[in-house]
Amino acid sequence: MKRKLTGLSRHYHKALRGHLEQSRPAGLQAAQDLGRQAMTIGLETLDLARIHEQALITLVLPSASPGTRASMIRRAGAFFAQAITPIEHTHRIALETNAHMQRLNQALRQRSADLAASNQQLKLEIAQRKSAQESLRKSEQHYGQLLEQSRHMQEQLRLLSRQLLSAQEEERKKISRELHDVIAQTLSSINVQLATLKNKAALNTKGLERSIARTQRLVVRSVNIVHQFARELRPTVLDDLGLIPALHSFLKDFGKQTGIRVRLSAFAGVKHVNNEKRTVLFRVAQEALTNIARHAQASRADVMIQKLDGTVCMTIKDDGKGFHGGNLGQPKKSKRLGLLGMRERLEMVGGNFTVSSTPGNGTTVLAQVPLIDWKSGGGRS
Repeated sequence: MKRKLTGLSRHYHKALRGHLEQSRPAGLQAAQDLGRQAMTIGLETLDLARIHEQALITLVLPSASPGTRASMIRRAGAFFAQAITPIEHTHRIALETNAHMQRLNQALRQRSADLAASNQQLKLEIAQRKSAQESLRKSEQHYGQLLEQSRHMQEQLRLLSRQLLSAQEEERKKISRELHDVIAQTLSSINVQLATLKNKAALNTKGLERSIARTQRLVVRSVNIVHQFARELRPTVLDDLGLIPALHSFLKDFGKQTGIRVRLSAFAGVKHVNNEKRTVLFRVAQEALTNIARHAQASRADVMIQKLDGTVCMTIKDDGKGFHGGNLGQPKKSKRLGLLGMRERLEMVGGNFTVSSTPGNGTTVLAQVPLIDWKSGGGRS
C-alpha cells in the first residue's frame, strides 16, 4: 500500500507539473486517470488533497511570482477538481445507494411491521375460528343430547300412555270380572234366598229367621265388596278427612295383604295441602308401596312427610334388595312405567321426583310438592 501511494504521488506530481507548464489549458484526462488510480488503491478525497498540496508546494511556491502563482493555483485547482471527480462520483453513487438502501430498509421495516400485524390478525382470526368451531361442536353436541333426550322422553311418554290405557283396561276388566263373578253371583244367591223365603212363608214360618239372616249376610257381603271397589278407585276418606287418615287406612290394608310393616310419620301442616296435591301424594305413596310389594322383597318400609324449604317432602324408603342406580331408566318395564307415572303426577302440580337405590341397600323415593300454589304463585295451598 505504501509503495502504491508513493508511486501515485510521483505520478501526480509529474502530471500536475506538465499541466502547469503548458501554455494553454489542455485536457484533464490525466487528472481523471490519477483519480481513478487513487480510488482503486482505496484513497479518499482527503488523501488525494494531501498529495495535491505537497505537489503544489513543490511546483508553485518556491520560484513563482505572485501573479504567476495565482494563475498556477487556479489551474492546479482545476486539475485537482478533475482528479477527485471519480472519487466524488463514487461518493455520490454511494450516497445515493445508501439513501436508496435506507429507503429500502424503511420499506422493509414497514413491510415487516405490516406482515407482523397481518400475522397477528391472522392468529386472532384463527383463534376466533377455532373458538367458533369449538362452540359449534359443543352446540352440535348439546343439540344432539337434547334431541336424544327429546326422543327418549317421547318414547317414555308413548310407553306411559300405553301403560295408562293398559292399566285402565285391566282395571275395567277387574271390575267387570268382580261384578260378574262376585256381585252378580251374590245377588243371584240373594234372589234365590228371597224366592225360598217366599215359598217358606207361604208354607210355614219354621226356619224363616235363619234364611233371613243368611240373606242379610249376603247383602252385607255385597255392600262390603262394593265399598272395597270404591275405596280402590277413590278412597272417600281422602276427600272427607284428608291425606293422613287416607294413608293410615291404605297402609293398614297394605300391611294385611303383603305382610310388610309400614311406619308413617307426618307434620301437622300437611292438612293444608290442597285437594289436587293431596291426591298426587296419595297416588305416589300408593304406587311406590305397590312397587315395593312387587319387586323389592322388603320386610318393612317407612313413609315420612315433612316440611322442607317451602315444600311438602314425602320420603318412602324400604329395606329391600334395591337395584343399580345407573340402570334406573332400564329396570323391568312395569317398574319403569310406574316411576314415569309418579314423575308425571308430580310434575303436573309443579313438584319434583327422584329415586335413589343401590343393590342390597333398598330404595328411596323422594316426592316434593310446593306448599304455595305453583300456578298462581301465592296463597296457601
